[in-house]
Amino acid sequence: MSAVQVSEIGESRGRGPRGGGGRRRAPGSRRRLAAAFLLPALLLLGALVGYPLVFSVYRSLFDAAGTGFVGLDNYGAMFSDDGIRTALRNTVVWVVVAPAVSTALGLVFAVLTERIRWGTAFKLIVFMPMAISMLAAGIIFRLVYDQDPQRGVANAVWVAVHDTFADPAPFPGARPRPRAALAPSGGGAFTTRAAVRAGSPVRLPLIAVRPDDLRGARSAAEAAARPGTVTGTVWLDFTRGGGGRPDVLDRGEKALAGLRIEAVRDGRVVASATTAADGTFALPGDRAAGARLRLPAADFAEAYRGVDWLGPALVTPAIIGSYVWMWAGFAMVLIAAGLAGVPRELLEAARVDGAGEWQVFRRITVPLLAPVLVVVLVTLMINVLKIFDLVYIIAPGSSLRSANVLALQLFQSSFGTDVDEGLGSAIAVFLLLLVAPVMYVNLRRVRKERRR
Repeated sequence: MSAVQVSEIGESRGRGPRGGGGRRRAPGSRRRLAAAFLLPALLLLGALVGYPLVFSVYRSLFDAAGTGFVGLDNYGAMFSDDGIRTALRNTVVWVVVAPAVSTALGLVFAVLTERIRWGTAFKLIVFMPMAISMLAAGIIFRLVYDQDPQRGVANAVWVAVHDTFADPAPFPGARPRPRAALAPSGGGAFTTRAAVRAGSPVRLPLIAVRPDDLRGARSAAEAAARPGTVTGTVWLDFTRGGGGRPDVLDRGEKALAGLRIEAVRDGRVVASATTAADGTFALPGDRAAGARLRLPAADFAEAYRGVDWLGPALVTPAIIGSYVWMWAGFAMVLIAAGLAGVPRELLEAARVDGAGEWQVFRRITVPLLAPVLVVVLVTLMINVLKIFDLVYIIAPGSSLRSANVLALQLFQSSFGTDVDEGLGSAIAVFLLLLVAPVMYVNLRRVRKERRR
């Protein structure tokens, strides 16, 4: 009998290959060993997840002090409170918009970067925001959305585009003196108190003109009297160093050029002109005589300040934009990994058969990437349901209620100025119930993948 045969006979009888007396472990001992290794992790999981979960459900059934049993009253109060209903509505907007936009952009980036030489560098740039914490990203976008165009990048770009197509007011903030010949006529415009006459020059002094708006301005000139013509002068009624007389054109006072002058009769503009470099203007007497002169609000409108990104109307879309900036790179990387496994012969065969790039993308690429897209979408939905820090940091105090979400409301109810731990626990349980269906879908997908 050979040595190999002896070894096989020994193993079949429960002995080692050399005739030793070792035995295999019984199934029960293996289970006990596995349980011993899992016990520390299970204890830690129970302490950090299980106990808080059970206690939150228990605490949600009691009042703010924790002494009086109120049953489901906290859950009823949750849906009757206006602030919490706003948080719920915003959470729905977040769940619907933010994951979908991030996944769509990630898909577009992943597909396009495959066709360019510097695709790796582009992926690195898009993915870099993931290295920034939510706190840092919130601070960055609080500055990006600042209302002042000198500080906020978003408004700086918006104002630049606006001013390219719309002329700014020549003298924003300028106005006449109190009880002067010009009086406010509504909407920021100023109109003369009395009708004007041809051949009699009109003086329209203004004050409160910013020094920056007078750069290069010439000295004002007295308008000449012309028969059959309404003439006048508009100037800054201010003499440097003092000594000037109110409502009198003194030597060296600056002209206000580029102002629109309108002759108004019975609410209609019958003539108009623009002040020259020396501040003078002229209107045809046959139309302007007997009318009142008006300086429209467009002459004095404040400079365009851009969009109030963090106001109540736009604060939630603005914060979602910052979230997409951070997480589109995450979606792109996962989708690009899935795209690398797509058989290239299928794409080439479709192109050979005459399919266009859009048809290849819609009919082949997207269906083959459907499992990856579901993973990305579900992951981002779970992440969005817990969003807290971006909203808390970016939204100013005046818009915080408009930007509120459930996770932030949970923090405010549990640890804010008006603490109600019963209500906070109810919100936590409700948030768990919202996450549970998404987790269930994710687990089912994982099990299907394992069966394959």
